[in-house]
Amino acid sequence: MKVIAFNGSPRKGGNTEFLLKTALGELDAAGIETELIQVGGQVLRGCTACCWCRESGEGRCVIDEDPLNSYLVKLREADGVLLGSPTYFADMTAEMKALIDRAGYVLRPQGALRRKVGAALVAARRGGAIHTFDSLNHFFLINEMVVAGSCYWNDGLGGAVGAVEANDEEGVNTARTLGQNMAWLLRKLNA
Repeated sequence: MKVIAFNGSPRKGGNTEFLLKTALGELDAAGIETELIQVGGQVLRGCTACCWCRESGEGRCVIDEDPLNSYLVKLREADGVLLGSPTYFADMTAEMKALIDRAGYVLRPQGALRRKVGAALVAARRGGAIHTFDSLNHFFLINEMVVAGSCYWNDGLGGAVGAVEANDEEGVNTARTLGQNMAWLLRKLNA
């Protein structure tokens, strides 16, 4: 089994990455292969609504100038998907939005994500985390994925680098529990 995680934060080593790595650590401990991909800060353009991906039948996006098509391969191969984003003006980053819009448009008609496990993690300095969390979960639900939960909403402190690790024990525990629950769910679904 494998879980692919996408970090929508352009800040490498930041709070979103810490939360993702905390959840991935639990999956690793459960014997599940993991991979973390840095999406934030990449040049990842939005969907152009050209419909080429659906009309061509090739299962890829016509835009080849960015890494989206390589992400599609990883999404197809994964058993679970973990999406992480900081909260920017009460929503996800532009790169994360481009990823879910384009990946969803290509993969949804094929049912490529159906019954895979999905989970979201969000970092927020103060407000907007629940809206960001909800937006990320919409990607899982519209793609017929099974959503893993935790012991609280899957968010933690953002702002200064290290804020979640230093000042948010509950947020760290939520990420840890999410990783454990995701591992349990993957084992049950793949038994």
